[in-house]
Amino acid sequence: MAADADAGVAVGQTRAPGRAATAIRDLHPGYFAFVMATGIISIGTFLLGPSWLSRALLVVASAGLVVLSVALVIRLVRFRPSVAADVHAPERVFGFFTITAGLDVLGVRLSYAGHPVAAAILAGLAAAVWLVLTYGVPASLLLTRTHDSVLGGVNGSWLLWVVSTQSLAVAAAVLVPVWPSQSGLLAPLATALWCVGLVLYLLLVSLILLRWLTVAMTPQALGPPYWILMGATAITVLAGAKILGLPGTLPAVRATAGFVEGFSYALWAFGTWWIPLLVVLGFWRHVRQHWPLTYEPTLWSVVFPLGMYSVATLSFGKAAGLAFMEPLSRFMLWVAVVAWVMVAAAFLARLVRRPGGRGSAPPAAPAAT
Repeated sequence: MAADADAGVAVGQTRAPGRAATAIRDLHPGYFAFVMATGIISIGTFLLGPSWLSRALLVVASAGLVVLSVALVIRLVRFRPSVAADVHAPERVFGFFTITAGLDVLGVRLSYAGHPVAAAILAGLAAAVWLVLTYGVPASLLLTRTHDSVLGGVNGSWLLWVVSTQSLAVAAAVLVPVWPSQSGLLAPLATALWCVGLVLYLLLVSLILLRWLTVAMTPQALGPPYWILMGATAITVLAGAKILGLPGTLPAVRATAGFVEGFSYALWAFGTWWIPLLVVLGFWRHVRQHWPLTYEPTLWSVVFPLGMYSVATLSFGKAAGLAFMEPLSRFMLWVAVVAWVMVAAAFLARLVRRPGGRGSAPPAAPAAT
């Protein structure tokens, strides 16, 4: 009987993990983009209405942050080899920066809702995560890579480094009116982070264009994260608008206002230029190359740029006195809402599908994007 019991234990140990455990083990590093996408649309509907939708999305984003945070902790404890594999994969590791951006976007929304302490706590956590990632990720690519070049792994998700940096700039600027006594620290921090994010964008876009010109383009490689090419410009514009909204008497603002305004407008124009090209690339991928349009976690990286473009356009238009931007912002907000509903519906359909059934497994290629 003891032998039978030992055999039973051995069988139980080798049995495949449950559905929840498998989902946590295989959790995509960029899944916090769900919080980013939901939070930014909640901000957009807070600014433009309807308010009930903004409140509902705030609840969904908060719940998503809690669930994903718990899943991430479990993954770090129980499935460290999977996390290590993501850390050493250049095409996936930058997805971890969605943690910082998700915390900041939700924190900004909570600040608008009258909860500045919660916003400050989330911003502090985001800053801690950003500090680890902003030095740890480049170090892992430079010092521990197994290939001579990581150029083949460059994709749009690398720009999440920019998004997370600018999200901290937005959070710092939003907290200035809440704690005016700390404006001497927060304002220089916001402007410095904005400048760092700007330089990172210019560098990383150059790497992405180099990859496009030197590595054969395939439907597998041309995934949803490339929409962050536009999303990174949008959040840079939003951060610029928040800096321009700070008191002009602050030395950091006075020293950079003209530069921030001019470059923010240039990036807004460049981000707008990206949209038709990204649509064309998506058409090529799904229509000309017949790549299946099914749910994948990186689809939230399409929703977030659409929502961020709307909020950034509205905010910068008000800061710079450009009236034509508000109607465009309203239109893009509803585009983002429709995109959110479609991706959420695809996620729910995937969730209720019987595990192991036909078509239940995600395509291998999108997961690598």
